[in-house]
Amino acid sequence: MTIHKTQVGIIGAGPSGLLLAQLLDLQGINAIVLENRSRERVESRLRAGLLEQNTVDVLRQAQAAERLDREGLVHHGVILSYNGRRHPIKFDVGSNSKPKTQNSKPQNTEGSVVTIYGQQEVVKDLIKIRLAAQKPLFFTAEAHKIEGLETGQPSIFFTQNGEEHALQCDFVAGCDGFHGISRKHIPTDIQQIYDKIYPYSWLGVLAKVAPSTDELIYAFHERGFAMHSMRSSEISRLYIQVPNDAKIEEWTDERIWSELQIRLHTEGWTLQKGPILEKSITPMRSFVSEPMQYERLFLAGDAAHIVPPTGAKGMNLAVCDTQNLYEALLSFYKMDDNTLLQNYGQACLSRVWRVQDFSNYMTDMFHLDINKTPFDQQLQKSKFDLLAISDAASRVLAENYVGVASKRASELAL
Repeated sequence: MTIHKTQVGIIGAGPSGLLLAQLLDLQGINAIVLENRSRERVESRLRAGLLEQNTVDVLRQAQAAERLDREGLVHHGVILSYNGRRHPIKFDVGSNSKPKTQNSKPQNTEGSVVTIYGQQEVVKDLIKIRLAAQKPLFFTAEAHKIEGLETGQPSIFFTQNGEEHALQCDFVAGCDGFHGISRKHIPTDIQQIYDKIYPYSWLGVLAKVAPSTDELIYAFHERGFAMHSMRSSEISRLYIQVPNDAKIEEWTDERIWSELQIRLHTEGWTLQKGPILEKSITPMRSFVSEPMQYERLFLAGDAAHIVPPTGAKGMNLAVCDTQNLYEALLSFYKMDDNTLLQNYGQACLSRVWRVQDFSNYMTDMFHLDINKTPFDQQLQKSKFDLLAISDAASRVLAENYVGVASKRASELAL
């Protein structure tokens, strides 16, 4: 068995693991990243692409935002639609900002905006930086056991190329997603699981066609939810609500475009069509595992929580976890203070539950649920109507969408 040693052992080369390694490296704190998939697989996994202001700021702090700043699409608002009636939510982009329409007043988001830049692009950038610096990043390295979490030197046991390895470290960062091994090492008698499965899924497509909108569109329709997003000035990302038992082969390109046209339709607007490059179906669920830490193990990202994609919070929440863990480790190694490490989980969970609430709110408002009574359906419509008549309601949504509200929530744990 080959023995490796480092200060922080990181399981998972997604945004959380790679970003944590990069931030630590800039401070001279050693880390080794283990990833059970190949580099090609990691870089090609299609994921969300909406970055909150805080996420962009942290990537800049990590010196990993050069291509993001060059290619990312900055958005100053979002469009909400209910059966063809649209309501724009404009973010506050400074005192000189002016709304494009009379009913499109800038909301107070403390100057924060959102940026469209694919999660897989963030991963590519971080991998490139780490490999160029010749820092340890092991692909096809499958972690299968963690021992010694109660001691000062836990070990991660993994297999690579048929050979057994052990990684000895001071701390373990579990950034290995929902199906990873890290969460399973928290004793069940202290673990609390909160879970919700939604009665619908998203069919997502990537199309080679210029976006038909300047801002993202979230649409409720009596046939179900639809969304128009983008990945670049030439690539559109679109979604439609489908049943949980839907099959990809049932959805031809023609059927997808037809359904998008119906659900996104509004007077005077045209949906541009193009070749569909990729299709996938994503189940909708909410999940939280508490606590997010045990002895010298700290969970981050999907290893600890999952949100439905409606609020575009998954990666952003993972980055917030990473930021908290980085600051806690920095305090430990540079100032010999473990206070932030002890409070890591609580600091993260305050934000996690604020984001869960917002994501559930957006999901409930924009999806057709056949289990809802006519009374519930009228309440659903009333939520949208309130946004159209109340600046305060629109402001709350804007604060949550750009991440200002969730950032404030985390301060409650301090």
